[in-house]
Amino acid sequence: MQKFIPRYRATAKKKNLRWDKMNPQTAEETAAFLKAREIHCVTACARFLSRNGARDHVWALREETGNISALLFQSGRTLFPVFDRPTHIPVPYFMNRFLKKVPIHTVQGCGNDTHMLEYALTGMGYTCIDRIDYDLMTLDGEPNREALRAGPANLILRKPEAGDLDALYLLQAAYEKEEVLPRGAVFNPAACRRSLERIITNEYVLAAEMEGRIVGKINTNALSFSRYQIGGVYVHPDYRRRGIAVSMGAVFARFLAGAGWGLSLFVKKRNTAARGVYSRIGFTLAGDYRISYY
Repeated sequence: MQKFIPRYRATAKKKNLRWDKMNPQTAEETAAFLKAREIHCVTACARFLSRNGARDHVWALREETGNISALLFQSGRTLFPVFDRPTHIPVPYFMNRFLKKVPIHTVQGCGNDTHMLEYALTGMGYTCIDRIDYDLMTLDGEPNREALRAGPANLILRKPEAGDLDALYLLQAAYEKEEVLPRGAVFNPAACRRSLERIITNEYVLAAEMEGRIVGKINTNALSFSRYQIGGVYVHPDYRRRGIAVSMGAVFARFLAGAGWGLSLFVKKRNTAARGVYSRIGFTLAGDYRISYY
């Protein structure tokens, strides 16, 4: 874990900073704050745009001037911090009572923001059971032309069909086991299949086929104000190191970028192979990302 510069204790009682809950009158201002930082928090923006007013909650940290300098956004069992690198962040003690009613499973966002909130939650008695650090990568514009020429000559990239569901499930299950589940978590086949069905229904999906077999997949998993987030990228182990992931990612990126969307993704820092694939496509490093599990 990177060294944390503690700011909470020194500023916990600052009178000129206050956490206010968002209301209908301040929703537009909150959206503008998120939109200005969209490139670093696509998932939070996407959840905000599709939020359930009765179940999702947003708190804004306001300066003495009334301007927003940070947000805490709860959606489902996830808490998103968007702190905008502030000089002072008072401890969100109000969260202690809230979390007793609405348990949080994950905290995710920019590396330092998540680290800071994790530090605060630890001080309130909450224990992080696992954390995963990622590189946040972005692409604005066309992918590299060389990447578009990658992959075997007999590789077919196409939209999934109804008969592909079982083959895609096997890839999705393997992806979740390798890339998604935190330490100690148990794979849930039924939840995986429901997730795949939701992705196929609501997201863009591209399947890679070779020799009559579905060997890879890629999909979007979030849409924010002007960016799509890419995820679920997986190639069957028997077909790796052939350029399939590069080709699949480049074609998918070209399709989305051609429609005017910016692209974002996050990849595990320890997954050097995947990081190389995205760099080859044209993605560049935009910062750190972290998911902490509770």
